[in-house]
Amino acid sequence: MRAFLTHLDELRRRLIKVLLGLIAATLVCYNFVGKILPWLIKPACLAGPPAGEAGRPAGHLVFISPTEAFGAYMTLAVVMGFLVSLPWTLYQVWGFVASALRPHEKKFIATFGPLSFLFFLSGVLFAYFVAIPLTYKFLMSFSSQYMQPMITVGHYMGFLANMLIAFGVTFELPLILAFLAKIGIATPEFLRQKRRHAIMIILIMAAIVTPPDVISQILLALPLMLLYEVGIIFAKVCYRGHPKHKTL
Repeated sequence: MRAFLTHLDELRRRLIKVLLGLIAATLVCYNFVGKILPWLIKPACLAGPPAGEAGRPAGHLVFISPTEAFGAYMTLAVVMGFLVSLPWTLYQVWGFVASALRPHEKKFIATFGPLSFLFFLSGVLFAYFVAIPLTYKFLMSFSSQYMQPMITVGHYMGFLANMLIAFGVTFELPLILAFLAKIGIATPEFLRQKRRHAIMIILIMAAIVTPPDVISQILLALPLMLLYEVGIIFAKVCYRGHPKHKTL
């Protein structure tokens, strides 16, 4: 019980540090929202209706309440703050994980810590350059002379934040599987045996964290399935150095 309470207190202190880092980064990033906003609405500009349609210039978003634009600015500032403070957040996460590891396992943090940031960033970039433009273009394809899109900035920022964070988190999958294999919790053989279960979980996750359309769900589910296979390869390489290793 004492060990459990110690870990609980450790978790509380780490979460407070993460929150303080996020708040500080958000306050700084708020000053740059105006410069970043044109880049983030670029998918809307490329996939939006031509100029003159829907009574607005091409690629512009609207807001329909006095507070919506401010809320969108704050959402963007929080997302930017989250990305800027991500190294600090991951440092706290891995620090908490290290507290539960054996002394000889803690050295793995020096490798997996920086890699976790690179994998998350890869997911964010994939979302921005591939998943978001394709998903947005697909959703806008349902417009017609009877249904004209008029996307509000608040809804667009929510859509953007969900996609960026969802893809960033899911791209951590190979690294997580490799780490579990490195410390002996999961074996490559176990991961191969549970492939069907993993695919089912991936499909469910894709349906939950993405907008309710087939394209975005496929764009998340397919990379996740590929990343799971990559994770098995990583796990096989990492598990070779574990004392429990047996010929696979």
